[in-house]
Amino acid sequence: MSTSSADSDAGKTAARPSLSVTQLLAAKGTRPIRSLDELAADTFESDEEVEEFLAFTYAERHRNLA
Repeated sequence: MSTSSADSDAGKTAARPSLSVTQLLAAKGTRPIRSLDELAADTFESDEEVEEFLAFTYAERHRNLA
């Protein structure tokens, strides 16, 4: 019985990059977050939309608990 190269490679893991996390971040041009305001987004147009989203999320999370 012979094995294909796909079978023999199945147990191997992919090689990790030789760069550090700091080097990878620098290569992508990322920078540290300096303020929480940088993370702010206008996802919802009104408080009512936020409440609907929260109610839906709560109901979905508790749907199969009973």
